[in-house]
This record gives sequence, C-alpha cells and structure tokens, in this order.
Amino acid sequence: MQWLLRRPVRLVPIGFGATILIGTLALMLPWATGQQRHTPFVTALFTSASAVSVTGLAVVDTPNYWNDFGLAVITILTQVGGLGIVTGATLVILAVSHQLGLRNRLLVQAETAEFGLGDVRRLLFRIAAIALTTEAIITVILTLRLWVKYDYAFGEALWTGVFHAVQAFNNGGFALYSDGLIGLSSDAWLILPMAFGALLGGLGFPALFEAVRSGRRPRCWSVSTKLTIWGSVTLVTVGFLALLATEWSNPYTLGIRPWPEKILAAFAQNAFFRTGGFNVINIEALGEESIPAIIALMFIGGGSASTAGGIKVSTFFLLAFVIWAELRGEPDVTIRHRRIATASQRQAVTVALLGVAIVVVGTVTLILLTQGVPHHVALFEVTSAFSTAGLSLGVAPDLPDGGQYVLIVLMYIGRVGSLTLGSALALNTRRRLYRYPEEQPLVG
Repeated sequence: MQWLLRRPVRLVPIGFGATILIGTLALMLPWATGQQRHTPFVTALFTSASAVSVTGLAVVDTPNYWNDFGLAVITILTQVGGLGIVTGATLVILAVSHQLGLRNRLLVQAETAEFGLGDVRRLLFRIAAIALTTEAIITVILTLRLWVKYDYAFGEALWTGVFHAVQAFNNGGFALYSDGLIGLSSDAWLILPMAFGALLGGLGFPALFEAVRSGRRPRCWSVSTKLTIWGSVTLVTVGFLALLATEWSNPYTLGIRPWPEKILAAFAQNAFFRTGGFNVINIEALGEESIPAIIALMFIGGGSASTAGGIKVSTFFLLAFVIWAELRGEPDVTIRHRRIATASQRQAVTVALLGVAIVVVGTVTLILLTQGVPHHVALFEVTSAFSTAGLSLGVAPDLPDGGQYVLIVLMYIGRVGSLTLGSALALNTRRRLYRYPEEQPLVG
C-alpha cells in the first residue's frame, strides 16, 4: 500500500481522467443506448465525466436515451467515482500527515484521530463497508416501497432502488425518471432515505468516523469535525428556511402543495442542493430570489474527503472565524479553545479564492461561447458543474459543443482539483532560517 502513497497528488487526477475515458468508450458503444445508435463523443464524454465526478448533469434524457447497459455503466462510474475520491482523499490525508514531520504528525493525530499508515487496509475496508451498507439500506427501503405501494415488478423495483441508492449516497444525481424525483416528491418513504443518504455521503469519512467513534462526545470532537458537522447542520437549516420563505407561494414549485408536502419537498431539495443533484421541485421554475442562495450553497458544498464537491464546509466556516477574529482585533483565530494554525488559514483563503476565480472565468467563458445564455443562468450552470452539484436551469442540453466542454472541464476540476490543490499546499510547506522585516500595507 505504501507505494500508492508516494505520489497521491498525481495519482488521483490521472486515475479519474483514465476512468472518464474508459466510461466514454463504454457509453459510445451502440448497445448502450435504447435505439442501438452511436452516441456522439461529446455526449458520451459529458455523461461519463458527470458520473465519475458524481455531478449528475446530463445533456440527454437519461432514462429514455440510455438502455439498461448504459445505465449500468453510469451506476458503476458513479460508484467508482464516489468511492474513488473518498479513498484518494483518505490516502492523501495519510500521506500528508506522514510527510509533515514528527512534531506536526503528532499534532495531526491528536487533533483529528487519524489512522496510521499501517491501518490503510483497515481504513479502506471501513470506508467501503460504510458506503455499501448505507446503499444497501436505502436499496431495501426503496425496493419494498416501489414493490408494495406502486406495484412495480420486484426485479424492476430492485434495479430502481439500487440505481437511486448509489446515486444518493455518492451524490450522483442521475435519476430513472425524466422529471427527476418530482413525481415521487410527496412520498417520504422514497425521498427521505435518499436525502439522508446524500447528507451522510456529503459529510466526509474523517468526520463520520470521529462522530461515531465509541465514547467520543461532541465536545471532544476535533475542530475539523466540529466545523464539518455543525457547519452542515447550519447550512441545512438555513437553506431549508430560505427555500420555504422564497418558494412557499410559487405555484410552479411549492405553492400548489399542501403544507406537509411543502416541508418535505423543501427539506429534501435543500439536502440535494449542496451536491446531491436530484430535483424534487422544478428547478427551472425557481424564483429569482432563490437563485443566489442556491448558488452559495452549491459553491460551499460538503465535507472534506466526502462524495460532495465545492470548497468544503470546513473551509467556509474557518474563513468565517478568520473574519470574526479580524473584526474583533484578536491576534489569533480560535475555535473552541483551539488556536488555528496560520498555514490552515492561508490554505483556506487560497482554496476559496481559487474557487471564486475558476467560477468567474468559467462563467465568462460560457457566456462568450453561447451568446444567448443569461448571465445568472451561466453562473448557476458553472457553479453547479464546479461544485459537482448537478442541478441545472435546463440549458445544458442546448449548449454548443464548446459550452459542454467547458462544463466537462469544470466538473473534472471541481472533483479532483480541490483535493490536489489542498494536498499540494499542505506538502509544499517550507521552513526558512531567516525572516524579512515586517511591513503592513494599507488594506481596504
């Protein structure tokens, strides 16, 4: 296993790129589509990149275009992409902690309760076990509900359950229904398991392992776990209330539903906003006042070393504490009686600002290539691709090839870029024997 840890920064993007190309070739086969036709390269590449990056954006009607073989390929690519990024992230974390030096390694282990290098196999086994167990539970619930309540044949109910369970936990977002999950949005037995699966997969295994560790109370969690879990709870609550407030009377989304269904749909959709990719309401009919909040939630994303994308919850809330400390004139940034290292603060700023730059450049590029897409729609699509959220305002299928290639690149960067960048920043730590005189430029 140690040979795999030597070059994890290079291995992750190469591995994902190779998987995308293999998936593209498989989806281009004539027997992958319903009409036994040849799939254009850009369509197959877009779908493969979307599945491997667990995004869920589509340029064709997924259930009607692809047949069972094509859908099975998408399922496998989603599973490989979800477990692959989590495994890669975990190996990078171990490699980073291994190369930080003895003193910093002890600090990392004390703060995050990381596994040692000798525990790699056990760690990867636990990751796979949790993922497959969660997917199995979701599959059983969905299968029984579709079989008993909706009179699906058992085989069809089982396949539908497996497909959506894999998509939910891995935050994939592909669905076997042309309207997404809108037709099932009033059934809590179908929607809630997928919503909780998406939330669980989006937490990240480091935070999840520590949260369920025997005898570990919340006040004993590491700062990283606290930022991830309590930050996720905060975003879910705020997003839920914001969506209810802005869409309560919108007749095209929540307005025509009875209030229990409004609450159910708002909660589930908010759970999918950050990276889940499913839609239980008509995304294209959202009010303009809802769009900024959704873009913000997508950009933040989920937890580190998770199936979610974005700049990560811990990055966002760490920056919030940095700003709060600066406004109060505090010399140090502290979170729950822990002083945050300056290197972590700089890394968080770098990740966030590079994310903003990528989204801005991608939006401008998409606008220049399309010439007909409104600016806010282009920003929504680009943010969705970069954060691997998978939601769309309906323009992705109509984009020219150039626009689709832009989204493909953004999905790839959003999936592996943050991990590669974060590990590179952590490994690029230098120690100088001298320091230059300090000066304070004017700011603001």
